[in-house]
Amino acid sequence: MSRKLPLRADETARTACARGLLRAGVVEKSGEVLSAAVLAHRVGWAADLVSGIAAGLLDEYWNAADVDVLASGEDAVGRKLPSSAWMALRRLGWAVGAPDGIKVNDRIVRMAQEQAGRALRSAKWRCDLTAGVLSTWPADPARRTNEEWEAVREAVPGGRHLPSSVIRSRTRQISAFRRQYGRLPADVFELEEAPRAARMLLLSACDGQQATIERSETDPRRALLRLQLPTRPDPRSYADWTWVACPINLPPTVPANAVLHLPTLRITGGKVRADLAHTHAVSRARSTGHHVALGVDWGLNTLLSAGAARLHGDGRLTTLGAGGQFRAAGAVAKQHRLRRLSEQLHAKADQYQRLIGDTTSTTGHPLHARHEVLREEIRRVSARRTHLNDALAWAAARWTVDQAIAAGATVIYLEDLRSMEAKGMGRTMNTRLSQAVRGQIADRMGHLAAEAGIAVVTVPPRNTSRHCPRCLTPLRHRKAPDRPTTAGWKWALCPHRDCGWQGDRDQGAWQRIAARGLTHQTKTITERTTGTMVIRSVIDKAEAGAVITPAPTAGRKDRSKTGPTRPQATRPAPRRRRAPSPTGPTGRAGKRPEGHAPTDRLRLPRAAHRHQNVTTISTPTTAGHRPRGAALGAGFHLHAHATPPRWNIPLPDTTSDTGSPS
Repeated sequence: MSRKLPLRADETARTACARGLLRAGVVEKSGEVLSAAVLAHRVGWAADLVSGIAAGLLDEYWNAADVDVLASGEDAVGRKLPSSAWMALRRLGWAVGAPDGIKVNDRIVRMAQEQAGRALRSAKWRCDLTAGVLSTWPADPARRTNEEWEAVREAVPGGRHLPSSVIRSRTRQISAFRRQYGRLPADVFELEEAPRAARMLLLSACDGQQATIERSETDPRRALLRLQLPTRPDPRSYADWTWVACPINLPPTVPANAVLHLPTLRITGGKVRADLAHTHAVSRARSTGHHVALGVDWGLNTLLSAGAARLHGDGRLTTLGAGGQFRAAGAVAKQHRLRRLSEQLHAKADQYQRLIGDTTSTTGHPLHARHEVLREEIRRVSARRTHLNDALAWAAARWTVDQAIAAGATVIYLEDLRSMEAKGMGRTMNTRLSQAVRGQIADRMGHLAAEAGIAVVTVPPRNTSRHCPRCLTPLRHRKAPDRPTTAGWKWALCPHRDCGWQGDRDQGAWQRIAARGLTHQTKTITERTTGTMVIRSVIDKAEAGAVITPAPTAGRKDRSKTGPTRPQATRPAPRRRRAPSPTGPTGRAGKRPEGHAPTDRLRLPRAAHRHQNVTTISTPTTAGHRPRGAALGAGFHLHAHATPPRWNIPLPDTTSDTGSPS
């Protein structure tokens, strides 16, 4: 199949990844069918060979000099290094081979070099960050002064826009090393050990002599992966390698016209997981020229508050509707319960470790078995927390992108809270903030928005929740709208006499974010390292025009209740019959029968078989009668039912079979 993707002028190529599963394989030479367990063993043998070679490379070149050479992007004679890590390592002469007695082809070595090269390249950022923190080590690491913060940001490359939480975490790591050894580390290579080589196969570093993948011509939802796998854990010759064909069911997220790339294979839970990379065409997201934008504000229980705003030709800004909220109180509460459980398990495991001691023969200790059980339980709880955070991040991102699509927005303006730290707001609030998954939500939001051609731009968060969205006057925050004198933070009121806006704090914040993004969209830049769009600073002149113009009212009379209700003359109920109705018809014709039964049914449906005269309401006819009106929607219990979801449009008519309850 062709690896070139045809693109239009308004399209761009996007490479994404989907998860797949290898359920079986067929040995091409003999026709032997490999089960999922046998296939996992063979892939595991190949992954062990690759990880062993990669671990040797990492141990040998885990030092500052070699990492700087690789990160410089030039070889010894000044030529530019290739983008592929395995080719860059070979250009530098960092050769490696298989262990003695093991026979592997060159593509196995390529995968090991690719994995080690990626790890060494990623270490350069941590190396520069650690060097910047060490060179400006503060007098009190727990409390830096403003001058010390400025110094460390100047010393770290890109530190001006680096979240302060990253610098603090690196400072805590260095402080722990200092308490243990009584001195500061020389660099990150003394602070951290060489990273472990993952047990996986990076087939993207190979060519057709090791692996191929093709989409089925008859069924576009299936693909065939062919790769060479060993028949034993220690292959002694090339005869111990065979071609295995593995069919893959493509997930529905892979478009039918996408170009497939060689996947990455991992062993998880005794199964072979495949990370299926594919490239497809999407609409090009632009940084400027937006007229409809979705503003997104962060919260805690109300995790996200979002709404759309429109920029008119005359410069006015108006909102499109009242916005919406993504509430995740249940998931957040479960997250806190798992965190507390994890802390208890860690404390108990640490106590067992202190009782066992650091002796070499710990397996014979009476507490060793209990300690192993605790460690396994800690691993399970950590996995549950990871899966919960991942599911919450995907759900929040999907909701936000759906809001933008429904409003016809071409950009999502997201409040930039990367530098928000969990401190100074009480023990409970600090803990909740530290457990937030804002970074994961932002990453997944950018991924899903790119599929729809929607840009995601982060804007400065300064004063988005403090100023009025209509006149930029500092707001007064209260407990609730019916408690205007009780101090709080949820409800906001504008003290300006000519404005008088009031509303939920988060609702006002997303309006401010959307207005700020639309008025400052010409200042949007794209970061070279991450490719994300961001607005760095706020211009006072443009900020003065970032106000929401209230929608014009229809001019109807104010019907607010200002006093007691005036007495009204009694009158009979409207449309009450003055004469008895005729009996029920014998067929689908005739006048309306007695009571509230429909005219087109011979048998009264649901609970309407009970006596329902014009003046009666669900009179029980048998002893021990249990009203079923709440479930069936009839009689006195007409209004005792759950409100249908808002997305169920049109709303079901629960009164079509019952008539008026009077």
